[in-house]
Amino acid sequence: MKPVRAVYPGTFDPFTLGHRDILERAAGLFSHVTVAVAESTLKKTLFSAQERAALAEGEIKGIPNADVRIFRGLLRDFVLQEGYGAIVRGIRGVSDFSYEVQMAGVNRMLVPEAETLFLMTQPSLEFVTSSSVREIGALGGSLEGFVSESVAKAVRAKFGRAESSAWSERR
Repeated sequence: MKPVRAVYPGTFDPFTLGHRDILERAAGLFSHVTVAVAESTLKKTLFSAQERAALAEGEIKGIPNADVRIFRGLLRDFVLQEGYGAIVRGIRGVSDFSYEVQMAGVNRMLVPEAETLFLMTQPSLEFVTSSSVREIGALGGSLEGFVSESVAKAVRAKFGRAESSAWSERR
């Protein structure tokens, strides 16, 4: 089997424990995995691409065959430019699957050189989404179990919130 480099694309706004789970497992399957942070997106993001990449950099420590890059434009162009052989996508449940199959079909038409691989997140993280993290953060709730403490701190800072008492009580 030849070594295959994979790309794990997304907005990662912010990087969650579910993202980390998918990345860790992908790193065990591929010779190298790049977390590709989408810069130009139709989504309104809480963090800039540079901030999202910096947060992701902090989350990949301990995974020696992973790195973080920002990309702009079509994923197809990034995949071809960098020579990735696989696109990794995380799936939380049935609703994700329908959307991801559609996106895999589009990517297959645009970049047939790369296979799309779906990885299911572990069941305890099925409910974790970046949008729920942003909402909980905006309302001052505890982000424990959703993101790492460093990401939670960044989310709280964006909303001008102090440290969650639930997190500090458990230390």
